[in-house]
Amino acid sequence: MVKKIAIGADHGGFKLKENIKKTLEKAGYSVIDSGTHSDAPCDYPLIGYDAAKKVSDKKAAEGIVICKSGIGMSIIANKLPGVRAGLCLTIGDAVSARQHNDANILVLSASRTSGKKGIEITKKWLSTKALKGRHARRIRQMIDIEKKVFKKRRTK
Repeated sequence: MVKKIAIGADHGGFKLKENIKKTLEKAGYSVIDSGTHSDAPCDYPLIGYDAAKKVSDKKAAEGIVICKSGIGMSIIANKLPGVRAGLCLTIGDAVSARQHNDANILVLSASRTSGKKGIEITKKWLSTKALKGRHARRIRQMIDIEKKVFKKRRTK
């Protein structure tokens, strides 16, 4: 079965998104592109939400979102249930985000990540799995807290 990956970027991350998208498709991934489709100015919250929603709804196994700083996309992606989005500026960040936090959305900063570096970070992030032991316990704690928060929101 082909792994589906949702990807989205604002105008500042468009070029990086396109490079990563091509690399993923060549590697055999099915890429669901949430936009943007040009470098014309656009609003990152709508695109980040769309890509993260695909992960939250399990229409994609994982996601990648990109904006100029990566911070805005991190904020919007982490608003959705089941999403653990991590901003990764280095390969070490990508390993840690996956091993320690089981991040299911990679967030990249277009202003701090070249095309080559972005592809290297993405490849490492995709090939790294979550650790067991204390990390699994902490991930479970995050999931349990999230369930409490969303349950409270639904009952109000």
